Amino acid sequence: MKKPKNIDEYISSFPETTRLILEDIRETVKAAAPEASESISYGMPAYQLNGRPLAYFAGYKSHIGFYATPTGHAAFSEELSRYKQGKGSVQFPIDEPMPLDLISRIVKFRVKENLKKKK
Repeated sequence: MKKPKNIDEYISSFPETTRLILEDIRETVKAAAPEASESISYGMPAYQLNGRPLAYFAGYKSHIGFYATPTGHAAFSEELSRYKQGKGSVQFPIDEPMPLDLISRIVKFRVKENLKKKK
């Protein structure tokens, strides 16, 4: 896959099932952080607020990777414990319902955290 220029191009490169999930996550993140800017960073959709990262997500064959930096994951560690994780990452299986409410709450947490750092 060539490097995508924007999130639309990134999402359109996936099969329909994954594409629909990625669109749902995108809309969830945008609703939780309407002031955040969208871009491609590290080859995946990225969201920033006040020049600081909020969250990233990426599509894979069997899961969606979600990256809200270590603090976003630490604050929701109990709810995320059922998913495979790495440092600052979590894998949501494609064949299960996406936890969009949880993603929204994590992003809102990161927005508050980000705004505190600005002050």
